[in-house]
Amino acid sequence: MTIEALMQDGKALQSGTSHFLGQNFAKAFDVTFANKEGKLEHVWATSWGVSTRLMGALVMAHSDDNGLVLPPKLAPIQVVIVPIYKKAEELERIDEVVNGLVAKLKGLGISVKYDNDDNRKPGWKFAEYELKGVPVRLAIGPRDLENGTFEVARRDNMSKETMPLEGLENKIQALLDDIQASIYKKALDFRTSKTTKVDDYEEFKRLLDEKGGFFLCHWDGTSETEELIKNETKATIRCIPLDAPDEAGQCMVTGQPSNKRVVFARSY
Repeated sequence: MTIEALMQDGKALQSGTSHFLGQNFAKAFDVTFANKEGKLEHVWATSWGVSTRLMGALVMAHSDDNGLVLPPKLAPIQVVIVPIYKKAEELERIDEVVNGLVAKLKGLGISVKYDNDDNRKPGWKFAEYELKGVPVRLAIGPRDLENGTFEVARRDNMSKETMPLEGLENKIQALLDDIQASIYKKALDFRTSKTTKVDDYEEFKRLLDEKGGFFLCHWDGTSETEELIKNETKATIRCIPLDAPDEAGQCMVTGQPSNKRVVFARSY
């Protein structure tokens, strides 16, 4: 079994796999267990390859030219707060307001960082946290203190708006949920737009170059045809979807019968 993800350049990335290994390795290393009759048998083994490759898929699928774009549920820091001030007295007043908000956000289970380090300018901090993919950035200065507001910036679409301090923690929680859903929908819509049914081999080769993505095609089930397609196009069978419906058709290369479509793509 495999998890196939589609990257923003239209190439597939095998993001995780599982294999049924049978008893081959158990016999090679003499790994046994006692069955219910008390007799020793070699174990039946599986292999699960779900690891750091998923992190690469996460970065490649969602990020942009400004840096990482992290889904809130996976972001180490979900909210960062940056103060804007010129005088120490202004920072003291900002600290009082921010510390109260930080406590409320943490009370909702939100991971938050208040960056009041005076060694870096606010502009540098803005760019740094955009690069790191922090989903939400809050900024507050003297004028915001007077108005009882914060500037709220989303990392996923780079939008900004001003929100009142009153009830802000609940609005941030809802915003994080919206960002999570928005990032997922954007990736899903992209995959859908880049998934194409193709029955003609020449069209398949043309669309590989022009469009990229996943291609649902009939295949005659032979390794010879699979190898021919790979050699001519650099595309391979990525998976046979578990929910693929039975569909009578003809292999796009040989014309031989096929009972379902498989997923072809160029890959990393």
